[in-house]
Amino acid sequence: MSSPSLIHEGVIALVRDNPAFAASLLRDLLHVDVPRFDEARLTEATLNELVPVEYHADAVVLFDLIDDKKQPVFGTIFEVQLERKDRKRYTWPLYAAAARARYECPFVVTAVTPDPAVAKWASQPIDQGDGMIFRPRVIGPEGIPLVTDRDRAAREPQLAVLSVVAHGGGEVETAVSIARAAVDAVLPLPEEQRLLYSVLIEKALSDAARKALAMESQIEQFFSEAHRRSYDLGKAKGEAEGEAKGEAKGRLTEARAALRRVLGHRQLTPSNDEDARIEACTDLATLERWNDQAFTAVSVTDALK
Repeated sequence: MSSPSLIHEGVIALVRDNPAFAASLLRDLLHVDVPRFDEARLTEATLNELVPVEYHADAVVLFDLIDDKKQPVFGTIFEVQLERKDRKRYTWPLYAAAARARYECPFVVTAVTPDPAVAKWASQPIDQGDGMIFRPRVIGPEGIPLVTDRDRAAREPQLAVLSVVAHGGGEVETAVSIARAAVDAVLPLPEEQRLLYSVLIEKALSDAARKALAMESQIEQFFSEAHRRSYDLGKAKGEAEGEAKGEAKGRLTEARAALRRVLGHRQLTPSNDEDARIEACTDLATLERWNDQAFTAVSVTDALK
């Protein structure tokens, strides 16, 4: 199973890369009546307009009609929820209210989770007092389809990847079928998306499913290329114990170079202070975590948290 940060940021990236995917989730999986729209776009995710404290959603998607001007007709706050956080039951209604006030259109909160227990918790109605009930729209693993059909995966690559996140740790044969379809769907995508999605697919799979896929040369080559060209730190993660100091230093150098390559792909340029911080880091685990975060961070500061 992948690190929580990779699952969280990777699933957010599915919507950031294709904002209209949020409408598909609402319509097809949650049966929400999303109005007709001409364009889906990401907008500011900081919702602090009505309150003195900043609130930051994972992603905010607006659906616009385009006539004489761009007119929002619907919107969703997109949240990836990997664990139960009771504070969300107070902030989710606030997110929707603040976004509704800012963009003057209906808003819903869409929460996605690969954990059935978290889905059950998040689905509970939120009593706001005086008979007012807020209901988040929640997509748990049971609501995410098993995308094994390669034609469907090619049409909906983000859904194919999300299917692996939801079901890749389940029954091995099914997980392998889902992963095959997702890999085929991801191959034609732009390099940055392909690299991120490939790592997300691989690390969402159980050990047994990964071993089964490793027997297939095409899949093995796909994952190997992604690691080699993006941010695999295999060489940087070797056991430091018992190794010569020169070799350990070389691994750190490779890890820093890998991180800088990812930032370069993302067109994120470190400041002098940030670059000095990268250079000064001598912990491989920290460099690996920064590398994971760099794939979806909106700034170098976010990547180096």
